[in-house]
Amino acid sequence: MLTNPAKPSFYYVELIGLSVGGKNLPIPPSTFTDTGTIIYSSTVITYLPSSGYSALRDEFSGRWQTIIPWRLHCQYELLHANHRLHVLQIIRCLLSSDPSGVSAQTLAASSGNKLTVVHRHGPCSPIINTRQKLNHRQILHRDQARVISLHNGISAASRKDKSTGVTVPDRVGISFSTSDYIVTVGFGTPKKSFSVIFDTGSDISWIQCRPCAGGCYSQNETLFDPSQSSTYANISCSSAVCLSFGSACDASSTCIYAVRYGDNSSTVGFLAQETLTLTPSNVLTNFEFGCGEKNKGLFGSVAGLVGLGRGEVSLASQAAQEYGGVFSYCLPPRVSSTGYLTLGASGPAPNVRFTPILLTNPAKPSFYYVELIGLSVGGKNLPIPPSTFTDTGTIIDSGTVITYLPSSGYSALRDEFRRQMANYSMAPPLPMLDTCYNFTGVGSISLPSVGLRFSGGVTLDVDPSGILYPASISQACLAFSGNSDPSSISIIGNTVQRTYDIVYDVARGMIGFGAGGCS
Repeated sequence: MLTNPAKPSFYYVELIGLSVGGKNLPIPPSTFTDTGTIIYSSTVITYLPSSGYSALRDEFSGRWQTIIPWRLHCQYELLHANHRLHVLQIIRCLLSSDPSGVSAQTLAASSGNKLTVVHRHGPCSPIINTRQKLNHRQILHRDQARVISLHNGISAASRKDKSTGVTVPDRVGISFSTSDYIVTVGFGTPKKSFSVIFDTGSDISWIQCRPCAGGCYSQNETLFDPSQSSTYANISCSSAVCLSFGSACDASSTCIYAVRYGDNSSTVGFLAQETLTLTPSNVLTNFEFGCGEKNKGLFGSVAGLVGLGRGEVSLASQAAQEYGGVFSYCLPPRVSSTGYLTLGASGPAPNVRFTPILLTNPAKPSFYYVELIGLSVGGKNLPIPPSTFTDTGTIIDSGTVITYLPSSGYSALRDEFRRQMANYSMAPPLPMLDTCYNFTGVGSISLPSVGLRFSGGVTLDVDPSGILYPASISQACLAFSGNSDPSSISIIGNTVQRTYDIVYDVARGMIGFGAGGCS
């Protein structure tokens, strides 16, 4: 068509009608020709006159909702171009089916000794379920529940699960709440694949099992059936692992485990051995795990959990002889991208700097203790005495979202960050997050760098994707919070760990940080 003199740069075409499923819709051609149509490579969505769109929508909905009710849902993200620049804002949308929650995208296959890590709510997740998707306030409240559990410590006395009468040893059931990074592993022979959370704050690994005599929550994959595996075996009450981690015995002297987590989620079942397939070339035989037959709580649609804590029954400990006592992971910068979990050394890593793992706290033996000694903002070391952190201690945790610091250390960080961000409009706070910004209409921002200094001369310069927790474009908050109790331990959460190769060299007693790990 001829160019519009007022807008001569565009390519005009004559749209005269629409069809759905081969059926021409009863829309007068003048609906389109009266206003005109351009074809434009830079616009994502096709925009139509309202009456024409209504006819298209109604016919499409009527045809396809009878087959499967699709839902379109989106995530908001902050992207960055370099260490100091965030480009705002992109909306990632994906199409998933409401009944099954299966993402339209599939996981990249794990290879070598690497398992693909995805965020539970991202478009690469195999377990998306819009009915179980949490909003940001719910995520932060669950994160706080996990932290309260960590801070409260572990009671010397065991607790009782009143519904089962099974004693829950606190050394097994650490805290669990927001661990939103998952991997896919295989259990049994023949192998069945399951999506599980991995958590450095937990020891025992478990999945839900048939016949679920005590009840199971809804999960994405079919439940594991021990009777269909040739390599499954229950662990007897007389075994050493049962004496260490079991809670009770049934009539046939089979060991029963029970775990209650910090958010009151729980799992009870049989302690067993099975073949665990990490990747096609990495298989562990006689892997000790929990076959859960009474499970409840806020687990979402995952099949269970893989524990990477320091306890004897964790995957990290059971695989230590095979993989040299080393594992590492990289948490992706965005929910729409992937990271990895690796068992064993992945080869020379010249950019990884190591800080010592401190001795285990007998009251909390599963966690990885490091020595945080200082903070920096915009390259400026903050005047915080190292004793602010060393007097209470610090752990690094894959399952906590926000980084929690002693109140005086956090106040110094917050005040300097606010000073260097004075040109941006602040926004209302979120739970636990009091330094939030409204970037509506802002094309890009320059964030001051944030650094965490550890003993051994190691600094974790937080990737820009981990400095802010973006609930929305109008409410992006500093991903740090202050502990209300001055005696509470500091927790390095997973948001600030993004994009780093976090190497747990337990054999040497070191934890390393390497920038650009996911690339």
